[in-house]
Amino acid sequence: MGVIPLRTIAHVDMDAFYAAVEILDSPSLAGQPVIIGSRDSPRGVVSTCSYEARRYGVHSAMPVRRALELCPQGVFIPPRHDRYQEVSQALFALLRDFSPLVEPLSIDEAFLDMTGCEHFYSSLEDLGQTIKDAISQRLRLSASIGIAGNKFLAKLGSGLKKPDGLVIIRAEQVDEVLTPLPVDALWGVGAKTTKQLARLGINTVGQLRQVQEEWLVRTFGKMGRQLFLLARGIDERPVECQSEAKSLGAESTFPRDIFDPRALETELLRLAIQVGRRLRQGNFSFRTLTLKARYPDFTTLTRSKTKSSWPRDDWSIFAGARDLLHTLDLTKGFRLLGIYLTGLYPFQQLNLLEEDRGRLTKVVDKLNEKWGRTIIGPARVWEKNNPNE
Repeated sequence: MGVIPLRTIAHVDMDAFYAAVEILDSPSLAGQPVIIGSRDSPRGVVSTCSYEARRYGVHSAMPVRRALELCPQGVFIPPRHDRYQEVSQALFALLRDFSPLVEPLSIDEAFLDMTGCEHFYSSLEDLGQTIKDAISQRLRLSASIGIAGNKFLAKLGSGLKKPDGLVIIRAEQVDEVLTPLPVDALWGVGAKTTKQLARLGINTVGQLRQVQEEWLVRTFGKMGRQLFLLARGIDERPVECQSEAKSLGAESTFPRDIFDPRALETELLRLAIQVGRRLRQGNFSFRTLTLKARYPDFTTLTRSKTKSSWPRDDWSIFAGARDLLHTLDLTKGFRLLGIYLTGLYPFQQLNLLEEDRGRLTKVVDKLNEKWGRTIIGPARVWEKNNPNE
């Protein structure tokens, strides 16, 4: 198996991030069951919710309709992705003050390789608490942190005492921590694998440890090898620093199916404005534009178009998505549309026309960012006959 390098890995996971940002911006929401998801879009899903809402059984990815049944007194707030992205950028800038090796996992969680930095702190507890205090003081938000010798154990630790937790898993504690856990606590073990293992009488990590590696590989293929290693707390993957995002996008589930082509285009324009602003905030260009569309029967399609380089203004993004939309059967209606940009790379000025567009777009972006919402944009996004209003 080779020599496993000794590392000190921290996993930072923000607590109920979207809801926490909303409470940060509106302190009167503190202590209330805050649910990120529009009450007016009962076919949508919950993005996240505060811990007060979780006491009612509400959780991420739950249909808004079900969340309303469980917690009718909840404060339902439509997501503000631009605002969450802004706070996320401040978070990752803060984390890079502690280590140059930061691997983002999502908008609100990351691994830090703190190997070699331990001597700056009196203990691993001090290391973790220092990061937590910095997040609390500079962002006024709380985070849960796990610290261990590898990524799997660090991520496991951050989830053991949420919210506002700090868990250190030392080498001599691995067996004690892992043995009683259910098998789905292992990274990559989903509902399907959990059921397969349960049928074999394996429900806990301790039971899984009793099974020979050869049998696991024979039964589960490559996944069997991973099960064998993770059950023993072995994970040799390094923290991989990512200097830029790989993709970005936005999508919207409608309160009711939309059949009108003009209304569909208006929804696309709204999405293009969201995506375009985030693209420019990150100072990216892109090569591939993808349209995601879902029919009322839940059939989901994607259509993509790739160029050597696309213009970055909202209207060009919208025009590309509109062209892709009209390759589909609009008579069926749609329950969801989304726009995704991939093939991101650092932006470079292309020509004078792009420069003029860029200047105008920057002014519009700054005004919209100042007010925290779209106050300047195409008139059709405010049309009263929009069926999604």
